[in-house]
Amino acid sequence: MSVFATLVEQLADLLRPLFGLSAAAAAIIAFTALVRLLVHPLSRAAARGQKARAALQPRIAELRRKHGKNPERLQKAVLELHAEEKVSPLSGCLPSLLQLPAFFLLYHLFSSGSIGGEPNALLTHRLLDAPLGGRWADALDDGGVFGGAGLVYLGLFAVVAVVAYFSYRLSRRTTAAAAAMAGTGAGADPQAPGAAAMGGVMKVMPFMSFFTLVTVAVVPLAAALYLVTSTTWSVVERSVLYR
Repeated sequence: MSVFATLVEQLADLLRPLFGLSAAAAAIIAFTALVRLLVHPLSRAAARGQKARAALQPRIAELRRKHGKNPERLQKAVLELHAEEKVSPLSGCLPSLLQLPAFFLLYHLFSSGSIGGEPNALLTHRLLDAPLGGRWADALDDGGVFGGAGLVYLGLFAVVAVVAYFSYRLSRRTTAAAAAMAGTGAGADPQAPGAAAMGGVMKVMPFMSFFTLVTVAVVPLAAALYLVTSTTWSVVERSVLYR
């Protein structure tokens, strides 16, 4: 954590001429963009995988007609088909899972009073009037909803609400097709690998962005910035890759 804290401080120093006292917040946004760029190849692979699964549906339907009375043989045939075509039903989960360490790193970094036995200097940084180590509850205690820190959170909530709305619309358009690809849609193969797990994911996916509103309110502001930036990136990325 001390190494990462030093990197954030150095990046904030580079950005200070442009962003002043909010340079550390800008550094977190830049760090988030870097993480998303590193994960982007996996996101592109997930999009290709989804299109490949769509292309397999006619062949899976044929297998279902051929082995419909033998569930074990059907499941084996579907597994063999996915292996033959090198398509993973769960590949779309990897980009999200690989971002979790970065989020938790920021969470712990801005929740710790000391790092390496020294006072955590990052806690002195702010986004406008809101400390990066503070939470919404702290902002309410210090000036209320319309205080300086409270207004920063209102701005974040507004951004998350707008992003969540567009994410919801995008997810609603793609959920039916994605469910069919994963074997959870109407007429799709219930024996497809990962069908049960992906079925649950598809049901809640349109609402995931709205859950970010709750998370932003309870985590340190630095981690909230990561979430807001990453969620916004995801919506733009999905709208391009899945069009």
